[in-house]
Parts: sequence; structure tokens; C-alpha cells
Amino acid sequence: MHVNDVEINGFLIDEFNQHGLEVGKTQGICPLCSHDRKPEHRKAKCASYDWERGLGTCHNCNQTFQLHTYHRNGDTEKEYVIPDVEPVLIQNPKVVAWFDSRGISTRTLKDLKISEGLEYMPQTGKDENTIQFNYYIGNQLVNIKYRDGRKNFKLYKGAEKVFYNIDAIVGYDTVIIVEGEMDVLSFHEAGIKNVISVPNGATLHNNNLDYLDSCIDYFSDKERVIIAVDSDEAGQALQQELVRRLGAELCYTLSFDDVKDANDYLQKYGKQKLAQHIAAAKPVPLENVSTYKDIEHEVLDFVHNGFKPGFQVGLKNFDDIFSTYTGQFITVTGIPSSGKSDFVDQMVVGYNKNYGWKTAYASPENAPTYLHAHKLIRKVWEGMPSKNDVGTDKWNNVTQHVNDNFFFIDMDRYTLESVLRKGAELVKRKGIKCLVIDPFNKVRDVDAKTEDVNRYTMEYLTKIESFCKKYDVLVVIVAHPTKMYKDKDGQIEEPTMYNIKGGGEWYDASYHGILVHRNYEAKTVKAKILKVKFQNLGENGAEAHFKWEPKSGCFIPHEPIEINNEPMPWET
Repeated sequence: MHVNDVEINGFLIDEFNQHGLEVGKTQGICPLCSHDRKPEHRKAKCASYDWERGLGTCHNCNQTFQLHTYHRNGDTEKEYVIPDVEPVLIQNPKVVAWFDSRGISTRTLKDLKISEGLEYMPQTGKDENTIQFNYYIGNQLVNIKYRDGRKNFKLYKGAEKVFYNIDAIVGYDTVIIVEGEMDVLSFHEAGIKNVISVPNGATLHNNNLDYLDSCIDYFSDKERVIIAVDSDEAGQALQQELVRRLGAELCYTLSFDDVKDANDYLQKYGKQKLAQHIAAAKPVPLENVSTYKDIEHEVLDFVHNGFKPGFQVGLKNFDDIFSTYTGQFITVTGIPSSGKSDFVDQMVVGYNKNYGWKTAYASPENAPTYLHAHKLIRKVWEGMPSKNDVGTDKWNNVTQHVNDNFFFIDMDRYTLESVLRKGAELVKRKGIKCLVIDPFNKVRDVDAKTEDVNRYTMEYLTKIESFCKKYDVLVVIVAHPTKMYKDKDGQIEEPTMYNIKGGGEWYDASYHGILVHRNYEAKTVKAKILKVKFQNLGENGAEAHFKWEPKSGCFIPHEPIEINNEPMPWET
């Protein structure tokens, strides 16, 4: 019996994990054969579990397997509430009739264990008769979606968010993702079982897909992911984020022509047509290849509305002179101890506050990590928390926010390849929109010292640009100048991007360049725009000035006092 950190009995651990074997259960599915059985037998309890010995035995394939490592990957550090209820399957004739009017049969209601009952709904402030969509992993109820007659929804408080009907995709090479539980029922009615739904619908601006982390292993063996969400703007935003997270090479999109979703399609055209409609799914356009039809929406949007506004950090004076798009990278430079890293922290905290973006750091110079985390806590807190604040609601909320939105890549040896690989993983699992490399000279390959500097720099930045575009991520690179000069008064001159090693390549390749420069006498910091690739996003040479607030670590917009250097009359 082969057992190590990678595989068990010749099977990858991640392949076992997706089956969600439950500790304490004496019977259940077999991770060796259940996914290969006929669809109607895949959930059959063909195996016996002996947790004391850590062994399982399958009565179908007659194999013995180990149990102790069979758990799902994801945010295992989080503790979730398990719904303490016994679902009551639907009996009310009026509810059955309502589902029937939507094309959903009693058989489908039983198959997917749809239940009913009274539940307090915060939207109305009272107990309401609700339909209940039960979320299972294996035989364990992990969450419940409640829906009342007014189309108010809520999930079970404190329970884990996962895809609805997630177990149904085990053993299939294709999965269909929809936007609501009713769409899952509709496909099931049409004989299509390998369908899952996002748990909380779609929003226009904040599809963080936090549930994807817990369920990512379910997609490891998939060859096609068909995204069949609503045709409205929120649905399309969800579709875009799913493609970004799961990879364009796997994804297909399915629209419902003249109706909104799968349930509307079922009601209008019937179950046979809905089943056949899967064939209309279209692959997401190939990377690096576009036709006019692929970008028609963007072209028409530009014709009607001009350039899209860039994303801003929330510092008014800086927002007046700079903004950016995702899929690009920014180079931030400045002399040592000028506040570069602090200002970058301010930027990504601002992007998080304004747009919900999550950030990953590859920051060897910000070690130890706990001090960097504390800096971010101060910026989110907008002050310096004391030891008396530990354990308060504000402390718990702020630290949980930092935990969920900022991730620290910790490696013995940082290379660009390993950082970008980890960045890609964090896109898929956590949904990051920013990656910070601070500084670049400590995140590079071994051959950097032997290769031609300019050539290496261009290849380095090309790899970053490819990463930005592929995952629609904003990368911020902190780059120290290697050449510094003093003026006639002995003061260090402000560096430019040409002062970075391989400077010409940095200026040419970077989408944006920012100088962070500290004035020690005035106790101010300025951010100067060294380059913007697109003039609608900023103003070359423009400056924003700040006071740095030591307690919070925040940059406060500041209007510098203009000094009149003209001589006084008695000095002439």
C-alpha cells in the first residue's frame, strides 16, 4: 500500500478529498470506485468505514483504503456552524403546485431534498413560510438557503458557503455552473445532473467567490466548465470572474437566448429543448487571439461612452492625477526609506476599500510577516490599536478583514516563477486582484547575475505582463534605484525609472511609474507620476503631497506651503 504526502493507493490525495468522507460515519461512498460507477450508483453507500483503525472497505470493488487523510482542502482554520435541523421534505400541495407551475416535478424535489418550514426572515422581521434549498457535502448538511413568498433569501447563519449540489459533479468531466438553485432543479428536471449553483447569486461589483476555495478540488479533473448564468450585467460580471478563476482554457459560456435563465427556458421550451441547449455552449475566446465579435461589446461601449474610468485608491489629491486598470503593472521607485512600501500598502488598502480587491504580497523586505500584518491592521483600523482593543468587536472585525483580504507569500527562496505560480493559485482559490512584489531584486531568478541586464529585465517584465493579462490582475513592483546622484547642495536627487538597474527597459515596459520621495525637513512625502501609458489615466510629472500619520501609518493629503525665494528689499 503506497502512502505518502502526495498519493494514497496510487490516487492523488486531492482526488480523495473531493469525495468529502465524513469522520464518524460508518458507511459511505468509496473514493476508489464510486466516481467510476453508473450515475445512479455513484452515491450508493458501498463502503464501510472503521475510523478507529483508519481503514475503509468497499463491498463493490473489494478494496481496502486508508481514511486518516481524507478531508476537503480549503479554509480549514475556519470554524463553521453545522445546521442543527432535520429538513422536512415538501408536503404542502400549494408549494408542490407552485414548483409544478415552474416546470419542476415532485420527483426532482425529492431527488434534491427540497424542504419547507417556518423561518425568521430579517427582511420582513417575522417568521415566514419558506422553501429551503439544502446544501450537502456527502451526507452532511452544511448550509440552507431559505426563500419566502416575496423572494427574500437568506443563508443559514455562520454555515459554510459552498456550491449548491456540489456532490453531483463528482465523476463527471463536465460541470455546468448556474446562478440559482431553481436553475439546478431545471437542469435536473431535464435529465442533466452535473449542475451546481453559486450560493449567493451575482452582484455587479463584488463577486469574491469565497466559496470557491473550499470547492476548488472538485474542479481538478474537469475538462469543461460550462457557465450558464443570467444575461444581465451582474450575471456577466459573475461569468467573467468565474472564467478568471477557473481558467479560460476550461470554460464555455451558455446563454439562454430570449429568456433570462434556465428555469425560464424550461418553462418556455420544455425539458427536452433545455437538455439539447447544452450543445450551444461556446468556448471562451482563445488567449492572445481575438476577433471583432469577441470584443464587440467593448467596442460598442467605447463608441457610446469613451474610455472607461480607471480604478482609484481613495486619496483625493492622488486620484486627481492617477488611476489604473487591472491587467497592468505599476513600477514604484524611490530612494531607501522614502516610504515606498508604506505607500504601496496604502494603495492596495484603498483598492480593497473601494472595490473589494484582495492582495497577495511577495515581500521579503517586509519580514517578519507579523509586523507587516500589523501595518495593514493599522491602515484598515485608521489608528494604532492598543492591547486593550484585543478581543473587542472592532479588533475581531478588522483582523478578520485583513485575514480574508491580504495574503503573504512566504518562501525560503523567492523566484519570479515560484511567485507567479503561487499568485495564479491565489487567483483561483482566493480571488486576488493585486499582487505586490517588493522589491523586485529579491524576487528574481538565479541567472539574473549572469545574463545581460537589459535582456533579463525585459524577459522579467514580459512574464509579469503575461500574468497580469491572463488573470486580469494588477501587479505593483517596488524597484530600488541603483544609481543615485547628489545635487550641488549635496542633496540626493529624485531618482527616475532610468535609475533602476536596466532602467530603459523599466520605462519602456511599465504601464505606469510612480516615485515616492520623502522630504525629511518638511516631514512630508510626495508621489510623483513618472509615467502613465494611457493619458486618460493620469498626468505625467504631476505630484501629490502627503503628511504621514505615524499611529495609523496612513498618508494624509497635504497642500505644501509655497516658499517665496525672492530677496527682501533690504537684502538687495
